[in-house]
Amino acid sequence: MRHKFNADGSLSRYKARLVANGRSQQHGIDCDKTFSPNAFLHGQLSETVYMHQPPGFVDSSRPDYVCHLKRSLYGLKQAPRAWFQRFASFVTRDALLQRIIALLHSEFAMTNLGSLNYFLEEILERAHMQHCNPCQTPVDTESKLGSDGDPISDPSLYHSLADALQCLAFTRPDLSYVVQQVCLYMHNLCDPHFTALKRILCYVRGTFDYGLQLHVSSTTQLTVYTDADWAGCPVTCWSTSGYCMFLGDNLLSWFAKRQDTLSRSSAKAKYRGVANVVVETSWLRNLLREFHTPLFTATLVYCENVSDVYMSANPVQYQRTKHIEIDIHFVRDFVASRQVRVLHVPSRFQYADIFTKGLTIALFIEYKGLKTKQKRSVSNGRPFEFLPKRSRVRARLCLVMQLVPQPRQLTRGATWLTRGATWLTHGAT
Repeated sequence: MRHKFNADGSLSRYKARLVANGRSQQHGIDCDKTFSPNAFLHGQLSETVYMHQPPGFVDSSRPDYVCHLKRSLYGLKQAPRAWFQRFASFVTRDALLQRIIALLHSEFAMTNLGSLNYFLEEILERAHMQHCNPCQTPVDTESKLGSDGDPISDPSLYHSLADALQCLAFTRPDLSYVVQQVCLYMHNLCDPHFTALKRILCYVRGTFDYGLQLHVSSTTQLTVYTDADWAGCPVTCWSTSGYCMFLGDNLLSWFAKRQDTLSRSSAKAKYRGVANVVVETSWLRNLLREFHTPLFTATLVYCENVSDVYMSANPVQYQRTKHIEIDIHFVRDFVASRQVRVLHVPSRFQYADIFTKGLTIALFIEYKGLKTKQKRSVSNGRPFEFLPKRSRVRARLCLVMQLVPQPRQLTRGATWLTRGATWLTHGAT
């Protein structure tokens, strides 16, 4: 109950609101006033939400009943989204939308871009390859890109297509390695680079129905596969690191990038990849803790180099570790605290290879099936491509958390119940 006053201080009216506070605070103990954290009313709820009977309005004949909410209330967590959906459905009606566009156009210099088009068709049309023959893999395994070849006279088309493929790779992990490779030579383009880029487009032509798929998983184990192609660059002999991170069965994060320094041994190159993975998993575990879903099991990091497994737990590896001591101690601290376990995986099951090197058709199709599926849920559109990398991971994690069943939680105010409940006949509607 609140008092509303006029400008001269006289009483205007009494005002009361039913607030779904969703917390355990009590009036007079934890707070002095009951107020609304948000004011999004009149939204239609698409979820099934129950609420305890309000204090003072409990049905004496049915005190154990709960209210089944049909519309959003003050303080309900679903209220902003429900209100926005109702508001958006109203303002996007054709007549009203056209009127708004006309008014904005009369005041501001605007260009109507028309209806949304599919991103993949735009890329192929730009390259005049709408009717090209598709190929099974995006990269030639016989040779690697270098700096040899005749230079390209007009690199503008190459730059435009490479930029578009970078955006596409944000939701197509099967393209990460090859797109990273064609982007390495943007400053010195040759004919072999354009040929490699056209092969990517031929592969895209045959995989329109592929994309990142998120689904319900039976486990919340955080698992990472990491590898490095040691001295794989034919020009600089630098190594290429790559990893893929799974939460349960869902691919959350992947990475393909050439390392910044030259490694004199394969163990050193691969261990740098392990250290980068541990940094990423540490951030993700903290993010899950902020979502009130902490992980109680160690993160499993799989690498195919046995020396890396030994170095993560054994400090007596002087000859192989003296150049990477910081990475060694960093990873070993996480292993000692049982937050990370570094394990060996055979090369045959090293799924991170798809991010570090070109694979044969059989291996590429098998590994690709673990990361991209048909009938995608994150689709041809652009859900994450203009976000920073960790923002994209956070967005995917939010989607996954909506799919993972949450434990039952019953508090005062609006609450989710895992069992069915009858609802009060005279409560909030």
